[in-house]
Amino acid sequence: MAEERLQRVVARLQNLPSISLPTDYPRPTSGKRFVEAAFTADLSEQTCLSLLKLALYNEGEEDAEEDVPNRKTPSAFHLLLSTFSVLLHRYTGDTDLVIGSSSASAREPLILRLAVNPDDPFWAVVRKVQQVESEAEADHLPYDTIMHALGRDKAEPTDNSGPLFRVRFFDETDAPQETFMQSTSSTSDLTVFVIRQQESSRSSLTPHISLRILYNSLLFTPARLTCIIDQLSVLLRKAAANPLAQVGAVPLLTPAQRATLPDPTADLNWCDFKGAITDVFSRNARQWPDRPCVVQCLPPTAGAPQEKRTFTYAQILHASNILAHQLLQGGVQREEVVMVYAYRSVELVIAVMAILKAGATFSVIDPAYPPSRQTIYLKVAQPRALIVLKGAGKINPSVRDFINTELNIRVEVPALELLADGKIVGGTSPSGEDVLQALAGLADTDPGVVLGPDSVATLSFTSGSTGMPKGVRGRHYSLTHFFPWMGERFGLGEHSRFTMLSGIAHDPVQRDMFTPLFFGAQLYVPTAEDIGTPGRLAEWMAENEVTVTHLTPAMGQLLSAQATAQIPALRNAFFVGDILTKRDCLRLQALAKNVNIINMYGTTETQRAVSYFLIPSVSEDPTFLAAQKDIMPAGQGMIDVQLLVVNRNDRNVPCAVGEVGEIYVRSGGLAEGYSDLDATAEKFVMNWFAENAPPRPDTVTGPAAEFWKGVRDRMYRSGDLGRYLPDGIVECTGRADDQVKIRGFRIELGEIDTHLSQHPLVRENVTLVRRDKDEEKILVSYFVPISGPALDEYASDAAEGEDEKGLVSGMRRYRKLIKDIREHLKTKLPSYSVPTLFVPLKRMPLNPNGKIDKPALPFPDTAQVGPAEATRPGPAVSSTEEALRAIWGRILPNPPSPLPLDESFFDLGGHSILATRLIFEIRKAFAIDAPLGLVFDRPTIGALAAAVDALRNADLGLGGSGTSTPALTEADPAGATAALQRAAAKKVEYSKDYEALLEKLRPSYPSAPTDYSDKQLTVFLTGATGFLGAFILRDLLARQTRVRKVICLVRASSAEKALERLRDSAEGRGVWDEEWVRAGRLEVVKGDLDQEQFGLEKQTWDRVALEADAIIHNGALVHWVYPYERLRPANVLGTLTAVELASSGTPKQFVFVSSTSAIDSEYYVQLSSARGGVPEDDDLEGARNELKSGYGQSKWVAEKLLFEAGRRGLSGHIVRPGYVVGDSETAVTNTDDFLWRMVKGCIQLGLIPDINNTVNMVPVDYVARCTSLAATAPLAGPLRVLHVAAYPRPTFNAFLGALAAYGYGVSRAEYVSWRRALERHVLDAQDNALFPLLHFVLDDLPTSTRAPELDDTNMRAVLKPHTDKVNGTVDDELMGKYLAWLVETGFLPAPNAETPEKKLPRLQNVVATRAVGRSGN
Repeated sequence: MAEERLQRVVARLQNLPSISLPTDYPRPTSGKRFVEAAFTADLSEQTCLSLLKLALYNEGEEDAEEDVPNRKTPSAFHLLLSTFSVLLHRYTGDTDLVIGSSSASAREPLILRLAVNPDDPFWAVVRKVQQVESEAEADHLPYDTIMHALGRDKAEPTDNSGPLFRVRFFDETDAPQETFMQSTSSTSDLTVFVIRQQESSRSSLTPHISLRILYNSLLFTPARLTCIIDQLSVLLRKAAANPLAQVGAVPLLTPAQRATLPDPTADLNWCDFKGAITDVFSRNARQWPDRPCVVQCLPPTAGAPQEKRTFTYAQILHASNILAHQLLQGGVQREEVVMVYAYRSVELVIAVMAILKAGATFSVIDPAYPPSRQTIYLKVAQPRALIVLKGAGKINPSVRDFINTELNIRVEVPALELLADGKIVGGTSPSGEDVLQALAGLADTDPGVVLGPDSVATLSFTSGSTGMPKGVRGRHYSLTHFFPWMGERFGLGEHSRFTMLSGIAHDPVQRDMFTPLFFGAQLYVPTAEDIGTPGRLAEWMAENEVTVTHLTPAMGQLLSAQATAQIPALRNAFFVGDILTKRDCLRLQALAKNVNIINMYGTTETQRAVSYFLIPSVSEDPTFLAAQKDIMPAGQGMIDVQLLVVNRNDRNVPCAVGEVGEIYVRSGGLAEGYSDLDATAEKFVMNWFAENAPPRPDTVTGPAAEFWKGVRDRMYRSGDLGRYLPDGIVECTGRADDQVKIRGFRIELGEIDTHLSQHPLVRENVTLVRRDKDEEKILVSYFVPISGPALDEYASDAAEGEDEKGLVSGMRRYRKLIKDIREHLKTKLPSYSVPTLFVPLKRMPLNPNGKIDKPALPFPDTAQVGPAEATRPGPAVSSTEEALRAIWGRILPNPPSPLPLDESFFDLGGHSILATRLIFEIRKAFAIDAPLGLVFDRPTIGALAAAVDALRNADLGLGGSGTSTPALTEADPAGATAALQRAAAKKVEYSKDYEALLEKLRPSYPSAPTDYSDKQLTVFLTGATGFLGAFILRDLLARQTRVRKVICLVRASSAEKALERLRDSAEGRGVWDEEWVRAGRLEVVKGDLDQEQFGLEKQTWDRVALEADAIIHNGALVHWVYPYERLRPANVLGTLTAVELASSGTPKQFVFVSSTSAIDSEYYVQLSSARGGVPEDDDLEGARNELKSGYGQSKWVAEKLLFEAGRRGLSGHIVRPGYVVGDSETAVTNTDDFLWRMVKGCIQLGLIPDINNTVNMVPVDYVARCTSLAATAPLAGPLRVLHVAAYPRPTFNAFLGALAAYGYGVSRAEYVSWRRALERHVLDAQDNALFPLLHFVLDDLPTSTRAPELDDTNMRAVLKPHTDKVNGTVDDELMGKYLAWLVETGFLPAPNAETPEKKLPRLQNVVATRAVGRSGN
């Protein structure tokens, strides 16, 4: 029967989808990072009443033909789960959902697979939920059995190794297996618990229900959870009113969201025409005639600086007036098209202004387009005049033939050129004169053609579904409407310097030209060489001190590629035309630290970019991008623009926050439409939301009113999909036509490209659907790799070759890289979304508009047979090394001159606090997200420079997939490679070191004597000067009948100074008793952990070996950032010395104080979830290669050596505590501790993080008792581990939440916001208590706070015969004691609340008012 059940379960769970919930923060690249937070909400009485109404709903006649004799009334749980499922469908668009759940009748978990379609009636979804739950309950099986059958239990990642589900839904009264709950917590984004209050018969019939949601705060904000609860309530009420409503169209908009999101009936200032750009320009030119207007850069000559020609506003005005009069005299009529055969130049500005002054419509042909495409544009445009710019060259003969035979050209200017002296010439006429010569006298005369808001100014082209481009007719209204607002919002004005970088036939070029002309600013025009030469564009912008630029993302990538010049003057970079990635932003910030990056959304049909999302400069806010997702959102509408996200199933329903819909742009600045009226009617639609709104007042008056069609409340249907974020920002989720289906699976091309771009060796990429030779649809990803030594490691010796387009056909040469990329994507995407084919390119082909030229990409078969080619590394540079030298020189207290490349930062006087400051300086200087632990891994200038360059090239990670080592790039400063090699040679791999050290153990060890439990003991104790050691000493000497004497090993120059040091540290903790010395029960010997035989004289060693009955080895060098090799002598070799002492002379009981750092790995988190706690007999193999901290590694090696010594006869215990905090009676604690630094840092910041993770913190006197009893009353038998665990375990929220309760002015913030605020606080003040540990807090806190649960059976067995208190923990009362002591000692300020919820307790007989360091030896 069980086998049959398993077959049914496996059949139901084949080809599982991967749900992708909308998140507020980027999903961590490591899927295991998890910071749990909790959100609880009571459902309103109205919502609960809706549940009751639904439960009583009777299908009636609808079910007359169905066989439903045993159909059950749905419970509140079923109704809520159904509602939640509909929300998931609306948020993701997915129709196949998988949810983890629980059963009322079985302890095994349920995996529910639900099909929810937009046209399903709500009641049908309810019945599906009941049916699916019933089937799952009938086939209930243990979770691990299901995982094994599905192949999801493999240690190595495979196509099927991802989580079965990311959301869970439970009834609080169910009892799902604890192992299931724990093992799926880290992979669950949301977990919902339904809580129903116990009520009496006198209560209302309406149930009282609450929802408790556990969520990963690295992904979601509390605002997102509020939206979910509110929308669930709205959906329930709507469904109760109409249970048969189609779930895809039920409105979800809540009252709060309605106030935040755009109102589709609001007035958008339709009549606010700012005037024609020609009139504004003419006014500016007459007001500032001698002001520079256009600066034309000329191609360089060998060895000479670049020549520039500066033209004034008066010169541009005169030239455009002359040309405008030529058009008018040639018979050009209002709104007729004048085509410009153009190139990027001052002449283009003149031609465009002249056409508009003549009242005509301008359109541009780029000579770079193929002749066939030029002909199509001419055919669509049907121009009546032609202006050829001299620098654009001759028109292709086939195009010229089309012009002559198919078009009715009234006037042509054959060779327009603005001479250096400002004179305009147009080319020779048939009579031999210049065509413009006769009109030179009209230079200062404006044509005077009246233009209105609806006058057609532009004809641009966009791709059409039939293959024929569509002409988009743009209006004068949009050419100026947004500029005053932009000037105020972004600081644009007459002082600004703009660039002309957009494709000349691409509508953004209008913005390049018109923005500076509107403000009276300057426009800089680069040469083709300035744009095309790698690295040159950044130099050009820096040389000309450009302040504003408009870019496509592809042009931005061209700007940053191989660029070394900094652009400090650049203040604003406006991006439009394609998706903008975090990688793009980081690259630009690395060049321009003062630049605000503005991601803009718009189309040719909206005529201007109509929304914006601002990324502040790295000099203003270096932390902003860290909290952003990989794709920048479209943002919010500009002034008088709304981005409306509309339900795809019912356009009358506006989308609520989180749900995917189609983006409509509502604005008075839309284009007039297409040349094709039918296409216009389809895409430019009247606002149906405002059909019943009263007429808008029409305030356009004067001459312009003649060319005004009145108020038209129109929307443009973009075809883009998007969703609202909780703050009203819109993020794009792709195109409707990008959501392709292959083999029945829905695939998002944008999602593939996002993850592909995160591979550290991918510079640019794009994924397309192509058909192979068998006409089957396949996914093909094209990418440009980052050249350099890191790439060369992936290259084979295949022959080189290049096709005519300059595209590298290197599939064979880079097959190892392709394999690595494929494995990278397998960890991010479902298997069906991993592309079939990867094609490396030398460069992405760009069309003249600066976008990727997708038709130019090779087809799969061409790529598969293409020859291989290697990329060659560029020349080495050392600018990074020089910059680092300057930073080190500022930070180090006494830096040598010159600073050597291969000397360690720490050997030159650096320490952990300075190292943290160094990383922040690196982040600011290079605009990279350098990990805070980087300097500890790469402590030399050479190695650090290589790592910085790797990060600057990769932007999103270090090294190749699966490695934490920074990859070397083409920027390999002198000495960097050698430095890395030396560092690698010095580095000791801890697990290999363990294997090598086994030979230092004896073949066998004597066990403790049989009378051990009956005699008084002499105990040899190390680490007594440390925090825990002082309390172990006190506890031992308090056992007068069992412990005769304690011999302490203390590091000092003499025995007298050793005693003085021990006395001083113990007095500081309030545990010293001078009677110990007087009575001869305490002896101090001087020595050192990292010395042979502890540095003891032979006579002392031999005496201690004979006298001591037990050794408690508590001493260690505790440091959270030192590498293993730095800690090895004291922590590992010192342990071997202690074992040798235990086996010399009298056989001894051996107790080793370790740490849970030895099991600080994801394996043990998962193991504790599966087993309920890490067992004490575990062999530690799960942490052989995963430990990150050198301290944890040193404890792991020491423990493993002791395990082997135990197998060879050594008697004793390993005590393994977690965080050791203050004494439970006196409250004396150790201030040099992460937890108390966390408390102090939060008080200084005024914020505490919302972290629901548990923390294994135990009072020091409890740990000391456990350690003493391990030595004085050990368990019989072989060496065993004793876990010291807190029960009940405190949570970070409870621990830090006590601050507010006791009167500190702190508020709780979501973790990501807290982390960002902390980083900014430290950057500004650099005095936060967490400063030395920022590498731990900012980089590792989410994972390091997810400590495994511990099975402490052995420890309890040791304690039980001697004390009733077999567990220790930190509760609110004890937390109050600790805070009171920390205030008393001056470590913390006193609480500042006048009426706190709780008052700090008054400590009696404060025995210590200071605290010393943690470690001692």
